[in-house]
Amino acid sequence: MIGHHDSVVVRVIGSLFVPFVLVFGIYVIAHGHYGPGGGFAGGVILTVGVALLRITVGEEESYRRFPLLVGPVAMLVGMFAFVALGLLPLVTGGAFLDYAAVPGTDLEPSRLRYLGILVAEVAIGLAVFGALLWIFDSLVGRRL
Repeated sequence: MIGHHDSVVVRVIGSLFVPFVLVFGIYVIAHGHYGPGGGFAGGVILTVGVALLRITVGEEESYRRFPLLVGPVAMLVGMFAFVALGLLPLVTGGAFLDYAAVPGTDLEPSRLRYLGILVAEVAIGLAVFGALLWIFDSLVGRRL
C-alpha cells in the first residue's frame, strides 16, 4: 500500500514536478528519431512521473488522475500499434517495418520512413509506459 507522504514540502514539490516529468517524457518519445532517447526511454520517464505522483500524493488522488487500467490499456494499445505498423508493409509486399513499402500515399519514401519511425517510437513509448506502470502498481499491491 502506498499513501501520501507525511511532509507537505514533498507532496507539493512532487505534485509540481509531475507535469514537467510527463512533458519531458513526451518530448523524449517525440524526438527519439532525431537523436538519443525514443520510445523506451520516454516510456520509462512517463512511468517515473506517474510513480512520483503515486508516492507523493497518495492513492486516492493518484488513482483518480491515472486509474489502474491506464497501464494495461496503454501497454496493449502500444503493442498492437507496433505490430500493426510492422505488419502493414508485409501485407503490401514489403519487409517487416519497411515503412516506405506502404502504397496509396503521395509521400516520398524518405518521408514515409520518417513518419513510420515516429509512429513506432510512440507505440513503443506507450507499451513501455503501460508495462512499467502495471508492474509498479502490482508491486505496491494494487491489482485489477
